[in-house]
Formats: sequence, structure tokens, C-alpha cells
Amino acid sequence: MKRVGFTLKVKPELIDEYKAHHANVWPEMLDALRRHGWHNYTLFMRDDGLLFGYVEVPESFEQALAGMATEEVNARWQAMMAPYFENLSGAYADQSMVQLEEVFHLD
Repeated sequence: MKRVGFTLKVKPELIDEYKAHHANVWPEMLDALRRHGWHNYTLFMRDDGLLFGYVEVPESFEQALAGMATEEVNARWQAMMAPYFENLSGAYADQSMVQLEEVFHLD
């Protein structure tokens, strides 16, 4: 498994709505994530909307994202979520994740 960390920024005025959507992620979206190897997918957020995501994927983050790009449910989810984020420049959030370099890991 490859461990991946990434950041995004949720608009501060939409944080509560964003959290509400993630308390009830569509079952078909969860199934698609699992189908494309997303494991231990976790989102953390600061009070100002800075979002840190963590996921483990079998091969690469790029491959996991490419798999999700084939899913119709992902297109619907990304379209719904796009207005919640800052600085997407017309892209969806899953196309704008800033992947972080892993600098330390303790098993």
C-alpha cells in the first residue's frame, strides 16, 4: 500500500454544510472508492477550512484517481462538492488535491 496525504481548502462559510455531506456519503460513492482501492480514507479539517486527507492505495494515487474518474457517481459527487472549495480554478476537488511528500512514518 502507498500512503498519500493531500490538502484542499473548504470555504469557511460552507464548512458546516461540507461536514453534513460527509456525514452521509452516498453508498454508491463509498462502493466506487472501495472498488478502486481507496483504504483508510480519512479527512481532517481545521477551523479555517484547511482540509487534510489521508488515504492508502494499492499502486499509486494517480491510478486511484484515474479509476474514480471512470465512475459516473464520482462525477456527480465532484460536481456537487466543487462549490465548497477555494481555488479550484474550474477543476473538481479530486483534480486539485495537493499531494504531500511523506517525510516520516512509524509502523
